[in-house]
Amino acid sequence: MTDQPPLIADKTFLQRVRTYFITGLVVASPVGITIYIALAFIDLIDRNIKPLIPAVYNPDTYLPFPLPGIGLVFLFLLLTLLGFLAANFMGRTLIRIGEKILNRMPVVRSVYNTLKQIFETVISENKGSFQEVVLVEYPRKGLWAIAFISGDNTGEIQSKLPEDVINVFLPTTPNPTSGFLLFVPKKDIIILNMTPDEGAKYVISAGLVDPSSLPKKDS
Repeated sequence: MTDQPPLIADKTFLQRVRTYFITGLVVASPVGITIYIALAFIDLIDRNIKPLIPAVYNPDTYLPFPLPGIGLVFLFLLLTLLGFLAANFMGRTLIRIGEKILNRMPVVRSVYNTLKQIFETVISENKGSFQEVVLVEYPRKGLWAIAFISGDNTGEIQSKLPEDVINVFLPTTPNPTSGFLLFVPKKDIIILNMTPDEGAKYVISAGLVDPSSLPKKDS
């Protein structure tokens, strides 16, 4: 009759190794992926912006090694300067002239006006866009999906509908930047207590990240 405890001990050891490995993977993967994305983004900006920097202002000219992030810093300063110029009278005048020229171009004006409206809506601090996470019945009754309120509907669409509706963006999993624009009756929307960040994490993780374990937003 063979002795069983060594086999049990070996099995326990392997289980512990597996548990430690998975724990290490869970801890290291988000950090590693975040660092990789950050470095890739910085490298992308540097490769496209650094060639535009005059050599006299480029630290790479004087240093024996390339300095990462200079393109990102230069882009930040350039955009800040552009915003400063656009805020004064002369800048606003030039912008109006440029927009008049673009509005005379059939295809370009549609692209420009659409992108301008999107960026103004997303960046504006006075808008309530994407600040509320809601549940909507989609794609049929009895099935529910997480969505984000993108704004009130006060245009032609609302005038053609018998009920008050609200614009709702329903993101897809695991890529929340794509999705569907829905016009949902206000009475059919269930507002959730989770924050937009929690809602986005829930969608991206396909439900693996439970918002109930995350801090709730201030009421």
